[in-house]
Amino acid sequence: MSNVDLLVFGVYPYIALAICLVGSWARFDLSQYSWKAGSSQIFSQTPADRRYMRVASNLFHVGVLFILAGHFVGLLTPEAVYHHVIGTAEKQLLAMVSGGFFGVLCFIGLVMLLHRRLFNPRVRASSSVSDILILVVLLTQLSLGLLTIVASTQHLDGSVMVMLADWAQYTVTLQPQRAAAAITQVGLVYKLHVFLGLTLFVLFPFTRLVHFVSAPVWYLGRRYQIVRQKG
Repeated sequence: MSNVDLLVFGVYPYIALAICLVGSWARFDLSQYSWKAGSSQIFSQTPADRRYMRVASNLFHVGVLFILAGHFVGLLTPEAVYHHVIGTAEKQLLAMVSGGFFGVLCFIGLVMLLHRRLFNPRVRASSSVSDILILVVLLTQLSLGLLTIVASTQHLDGSVMVMLADWAQYTVTLQPQRAAAAITQVGLVYKLHVFLGLTLFVLFPFTRLVHFVSAPVWYLGRRYQIVRQKG
């Protein structure tokens, strides 16, 4: 294990998480009106534009939610637990198939959203640098994730998947040296995917990504709105 591995995969995860938590708290406390997705749906004037936006948004959000859920379960479930249900090799195959399917859905939606953000004049005029930057970073991260599926076809025994899971589990149990040692032997594409994933935590408080943790949990319990018809 090199010092670079220890710094990037042992120490950096905690730095990224600290920036994410403190930065999010500071933004919510000091600039609540900026805590939003900054939807550009209002700029979709024609039925075709609205349909394009709806398809792109749904593909992206469905894909990314399943990908995040898969990463959470796949990386943080100990072998001793999932071996009661499925073997390591079978778990990797399941991850490759499901991750590939939802990854492609997310990729298509993300490319459509980025294209709209860049080439729709009204949307482009209302976009900030961070709006475009975060889409590019997400597209890069998603592309790396899809490349890891291709790389995983070279070792279908699940060995690399176990190393990545060990890294994640050692990280959440505050064992940075063991975490860094666990990921040392994996290929470059996996390391880049992990590093950029951690960097997304750093970018989180400063971009539109904050709306991810703003689910309208009180929506169903809200009071009725009184709407009067124009006379």
